[in-house]
Amino acid sequence: MGMGGRGVVGDRWSQRVLWICALGSAVSLYFVAVERQAQNRARAVSEGFKTLDSAAGGGGRGGQDV
Repeated sequence: MGMGGRGVVGDRWSQRVLWICALGSAVSLYFVAVERQAQNRARAVSEGFKTLDSAAGGGGRGGQDV
């Protein structure tokens, strides 16, 4: 019976370790998602500026030359 008690304590500790690992993984995935969102926003803003620059540069000169 003494071994059964140790097994229960071992199970409790292993369950705690698994929960800590699961929480750590969830936090890591959250930070990865936040970082990717920031990168996507920066990429979208830079592409928007490139589109504006090409539209303003090409359209403005074409209108002035005519």
